[in-house]
Amino acid sequence: MTLRVAILGSGNIGTDLLYKVARNPALALVGMAGIDPASEGLARARARGFAAGADGVERFLDDHPDLDVVFDATSAHAHAEHAPALAARGLRCIDLTPAALGPAVVPDVNLDEHLDAPEVNLVTCGAQATVPVVAALSAAGPVAYAEVVSTVASRSAGPGTRANIDEFTVATARSLETLGGATEGKAIIILNPAEPPIMMRNTIYAETRDLPEAVASSTVAEAVGQVAAYVPGYHLAAETLVADGLVTVFVEVAGAGDYLPAYAGNLDIMTSAAIRVAERYAERLATT
Repeated sequence: MTLRVAILGSGNIGTDLLYKVARNPALALVGMAGIDPASEGLARARARGFAAGADGVERFLDDHPDLDVVFDATSAHAHAEHAPALAARGLRCIDLTPAALGPAVVPDVNLDEHLDAPEVNLVTCGAQATVPVVAALSAAGPVAYAEVVSTVASRSAGPGTRANIDEFTVATARSLETLGGATEGKAIIILNPAEPPIMMRNTIYAETRDLPEAVASSTVAEAVGQVAAYVPGYHLAAETLVADGLVTVFVEVAGAGDYLPAYAGNLDIMTSAAIRVAERYAERLATT
């Protein structure tokens, strides 16, 4: 089944979504809603033949009542205002903001548990990049403690990211516990100003108990492969290290370069995860 979808927000993330949705056979893009008539995102949507409204979300939804799913790529504050309007119209929402009004979801970790939720939240880029690995290790054996360090290019961190660093670390750490299965989690984000900009790099430390090296390595490799199926630039940057009950994983994320630069893997993994969620919605509807 093909879902009719719309994108709220014409900034970097919304514009990257534009390209990913437009080429996906499971999704039919109706258009993009924004508030700035001069935004590049709306201009690009219009040039590709999609509706592009600059009069706000309510007006766009009134003009396009036959939607199935909406991607919200605005801000946490804006999403809190959008949510009631979406709910009143019975529209499902994939929230890419830090609003966290719906259940936290990482595709292929816990999405199946929330396929009927009216909206889901994609937590943070750090969670999308690291929770799948921690969850896989937790399934293989208890993880007493998980710590992740996500390093992203300073250029890829906009005002919203910079204003929500505390929320990022708290939400990511919590997801290592609630979704990843670690008894305790901690998250750190580093904005690296290097030129040329670096790719998103994630170091994952997991304290395990008596997990054989071969099992840990194969478990990590399988988890990375599952994420790479929908985030092609997601890969192991170095061999997984296992010593004295500590598993250390090095994961790098390169963006697909649809709209965002390749170094902005931290943003690309969010839009790729959003597309994966929408694809699962389409698959689910096709079998019901």
